[in-house]
Amino acid sequence: MAAPTPTLRFNTEFDPQTDRPVPAADGLVRVTAGNAGPYTFKGTNSFVIGDESVAVLDPGPDDHAHLRALLAAIGGRTVEAIILTHTHLDHSALVPSLKAATGAPVWSGGRHRLSRPRRPFEFNAVGRDSDWKLVPDRVLADGEQIVAGGVELEVVATPGHCANHLAFGLIGTPVLLTGDHIMGWNSTLVSVPDGSIADYLSSLERVIGLGYRRYVPAHGGPIEDGPDYARALLAHRQQRNRQVIEAVEHGARRVSELLGPIYPGLALPLKPAALMTLKAHVEYLADRGLIGATHGLLGTTIFPARA
Repeated sequence: MAAPTPTLRFNTEFDPQTDRPVPAADGLVRVTAGNAGPYTFKGTNSFVIGDESVAVLDPGPDDHAHLRALLAAIGGRTVEAIILTHTHLDHSALVPSLKAATGAPVWSGGRHRLSRPRRPFEFNAVGRDSDWKLVPDRVLADGEQIVAGGVELEVVATPGHCANHLAFGLIGTPVLLTGDHIMGWNSTLVSVPDGSIADYLSSLERVIGLGYRRYVPAHGGPIEDGPDYARALLAHRQQRNRQVIEAVEHGARRVSELLGPIYPGLALPLKPAALMTLKAHVEYLADRGLIGATHGLLGTTIFPARA
């Protein structure tokens, strides 16, 4: 008999202790930036990894107070690398300032890139939030094992939220640094063409099987039973796919017409993110022939799959 699907429960009880060093695990210190918002929760978590020398994961937004806080947490130690989970600006905008202050090289999954080519006249809703200019000094490869601040890390490609997203496992520990791929306070935004639901679901399945238990995300607090939570997220996304199919079968012909039946009573500030996510699900379903979709100057028209 198959195990029951875990219930998805978000945890919004998180004290960021903004710009103060907070131990997150052995050899891992969290410093949360003061960029709270509807997409960043209480702020972006930066991490100082190591002891005698260190690495910094996700320096965060271009904020002088956060730079001072990170330098204080570093405390004059050598910074071996500035590592990025991905290149959205709330994670990477501080890189030039931190690099100038420390001389550290930048390691990431490569330059920011789309998950698929942009269609004619298509608008990339998160284009202005992406760090197109950043060029890493070292491109990290999936499965690579690196040492940063004396800590051994496993590089895990987790595309979905965006194409160059990486997670990092602390080898020999239960800790996986999940970036924006898995967060405990909310489900991850996937906005096409920047991201991809197909990639996101595949990355969820992969992470579940890695063996890491404690997920430490880039926004919000740690997730103590990471694999169970990821299975609940996977079930949640699969349910969302079914809801989209049902709404289309009941007459929805525009992505905006999915909001009412799927997100009844949704607060106005959250509607843009919901629309982005629904558009990504529509693309996923249309690519698999589960619904139909055409794309034109006035946007996407959706309809039931033809028999």
